[in-house]
Amino acid sequence: MSGRLILRAWWPALVLVVIGGVGYAELLDSVEDQEWLWSLDDPILEFFAAHRSGALTTFMVAVSWVFGPVVLPILVALGGAVWGWRTRQWFNVCVLVGSMAFAGLLSLVLKYTVDRPRPPEEFWQEPGGTHTPSFPSGHTLCAATFVLVTGYLAWRTDRSLKVLLWWSLVSVVVIGMVALSRLYLGYHFLTDVVAGFFAALTVLGVAVGVVRTHDFRDDGPHGESAAAHGESAAPAAPAAPAAPTGE
Repeated sequence: MSGRLILRAWWPALVLVVIGGVGYAELLDSVEDQEWLWSLDDPILEFFAAHRSGALTTFMVAVSWVFGPVVLPILVALGGAVWGWRTRQWFNVCVLVGSMAFAGLLSLVLKYTVDRPRPPEEFWQEPGGTHTPSFPSGHTLCAATFVLVTGYLAWRTDRSLKVLLWWSLVSVVVIGMVALSRLYLGYHFLTDVVAGFFAALTVLGVAVGVVRTHDFRDDGPHGESAAAHGESAAPAAPAAPAAPTGE
């Protein structure tokens, strides 16, 4: 691929990476300078700790468990295997699995680089339930990566308004629910979960860049291949019969 094609393939990815990186940096700056969104961290933590109920707590624990570091990788592996077996779109599966692995590694690197303490254990729904640093929220980062990358790959296969709307709706619901569960259970501050979302945008950007580079390499600057979208090429039209010559 020429440099021009690489740039055309990667410009949407770079936009996402920049938005994610700048958003994350702003949140980190807010925490370090103790201003802006940081001022809401403690009030929100105290609010949820004072308004827990049995049924809601059970639901939030279940949400955190499903999108946690044990269950979510298993679901991704099983879902990816079924997806690949049924559709033969193994490239999409590899992009999703690779994105999730990258998100998990990025979460650990960012957590131990910033090394922000968790909220006090007195606010935790289950004291002693976690031991890693707080910033960013790994649950939010990985859940957001999962729905954003999966939605993008689905839209890549079927670029319809219906898929785009479903992708947007599911992303908002899942990311919002996972982030809310971490706040409700007292394991994270508001700035942690918002930073996790921005970090996920960076992962999405890398995934978009990889996919578009793959598609441009196969088909040049005029768009993705039918095969990449799970479609078969249309058969060639039969040649028109030759006009009679009168001989």
